[in-house]
Order: sequence, then C-alpha cells, then structure tokens
Amino acid sequence: MEVILLQKVENLGNLGDKVKVRPGYGRNFLIPQGKAKAATAANIAEFEKRRTELEKQAADAFTSATGRKRELDGKTITITAKAGNEGKLFGSVGTVDIAEALTQGGTKVERKEVRMSQGPIRVAGEHKVEIHLHTDVNVEITVVVVAEE
Repeated sequence: MEVILLQKVENLGNLGDKVKVRPGYGRNFLIPQGKAKAATAANIAEFEKRRTELEKQAADAFTSATGRKRELDGKTITITAKAGNEGKLFGSVGTVDIAEALTQGGTKVERKEVRMSQGPIRVAGEHKVEIHLHTDVNVEITVVVVAEE
C-alpha cells in the first residue's frame, strides 16, 4: 500500500514523502491517526494544495516541543513509593506516575511521551528517564524514587 505522509513519522519518512507500507499499518494506524493518506492522484493533488499549511503546522509543533524541552532540561522529580528494607519497591514506578509528577510540577506531559527503556522502576534511587516530545526532540530527566517504609 502506498501512502503520502501528512506529517513526519519516526522511522518512516518526512512530510510529503510517498512511502510503501504494509496494508494493515496504513489502514489501521497511519490513516485513522491523520498521519497519512492513500497515495491516489486526487489525494496527492489535495496534499500539494495544503503543503504550505501542513509545513507551517509541523514547524509550529517543532517550536512548541523545543520550548517544552527547555522547561524540562535537567529537571529532577521525586516520587515516594513503599519499599522494603533493601530499597526494593512494593510494585513499581511507571510512565503514569512520572507523567503525573511532571504535570503536578507545572509541565504538562502525557503518559505516551515518557520512554522507559529499562522498563518500570522497581528499586529506590536515582534513575534517568527519556521524555519524547517530538520525533526530533527528546529530553532526559532524573527521577529520584524515595523509599517510604
């Protein structure tokens, strides 16, 4: 299935690229999310008419993400969780907990923007977590998990 991208998609292409994708990926994800349209002659012509508008939207999104990165750069948040004697948590600290802590701290962050490459945090201490704000903008923050006995 060939689609034309209406915005930059990570590991796929940039705005306006005509790419070949698997039918399920295009039909079930890209098209319903508004990230792409089927690459028919009519859709390509419509895209060319809207190209400047879409490029402006992409530039605005990048500028907004860069501003949010400046707010989050070097930020440290503290989360208290119940833990045993050796610092091992009863449960874990996940993306929801981190997103809520950042939002309460004044910076709106959604759960899907928090990337935890090592999985949920299960031990008290200091951990690095990546926040994915845009396809080209990532920022690393420090999460300190304090044991509450």
